[in-house]
Amino acid sequence: MTPEELKAFEEKIHAYVGREIAPRRQGKDDVNAAMIRHWVEVTEDQNPVYSDAEFAAKSSKKGLIAPPTMLQIWSMEGYPMCKNPAKDLQRELHDVFEAHGFTGTLGTNTKTEFHRDLRPGDQVFFHTIIDSISEPKKTARGFGYFIETATNFTDQNGDSIGKQIFRVLKFIPVQQDEAAAEAAKAPIKAPTRIQSPRGHDNGWWWEAVDQGKVLIQRCKSCGTLRHPPRPMCGECQSLEWDSIESSLEGEVFSFTEISYPQFPGYPYPLVAGVITLKEGTRLVAGIVGCDPDAVHIGMKVKGKVEKVDDKTHLPQFYPA
Repeated sequence: MTPEELKAFEEKIHAYVGREIAPRRQGKDDVNAAMIRHWVEVTEDQNPVYSDAEFAAKSSKKGLIAPPTMLQIWSMEGYPMCKNPAKDLQRELHDVFEAHGFTGTLGTNTKTEFHRDLRPGDQVFFHTIIDSISEPKKTARGFGYFIETATNFTDQNGDSIGKQIFRVLKFIPVQQDEAAAEAAKAPIKAPTRIQSPRGHDNGWWWEAVDQGKVLIQRCKSCGTLRHPPRPMCGECQSLEWDSIESSLEGEVFSFTEISYPQFPGYPYPLVAGVITLKEGTRLVAGIVGCDPDAVHIGMKVKGKVEKVDDKTHLPQFYPA
């Protein structure tokens, strides 16, 4: 864009700042025990103030509450937003960016405030505005602008229950023609599986797998075993831990056959299972060595760590 075109473009996008994306709206569902149960099952958050009415009544909360991290959940549109979302001001703004070549979109971060606990029966209302658009930035992704939306959450009485700032980068993707040309000259390598992220809390576990062992984290204070690895014991909140080596004996707790889409680097048929280990913890792993139709819940299995491609060692389980 010429300087004049850039000035006109920025005047156009900054005109959106301060405008509401939609009027204050009520979430599709009131705060309810069923959705709370689904959430804590998926996140494995075992805090009893979310699910045990008797415990919650005796606690400082004086009754059941919803996990604070569910705040945005009560405002979500659900699956329809993935199919044919309604055109709102935010999507209109994104269209303006894309018409000027800013076709890349990257959600970068959120900042959330929690003002009070939500309880079953509460109604959640939300009101979102386009809060700010940054000056132009040069990033590793490309030249672009950060857009911040601010959502205020209130209850059925109009009282504030929280606030969330959501930040998105709209950018012109960096041209990588030269790098692509060089890559085209390189010999084609067989694809490998997607590598699991290794961080401070789980790197030690993957290093043990690389050496042919599956370790289970153990709390030094109360002896509780836990998986996947994490810094704090869910039973006593101790940060002290060691590990034991798994026998890799267990049984199938749940499983699914992944048929579509097929990803390069993975063998098919591909059966992924949740395995209950003899030690009591569970982990997700491949079930191999038999026809997928032979796999069933409760099937006894024995695992071993195997090199599944040039870069990856994984525990895999065979019929016992």
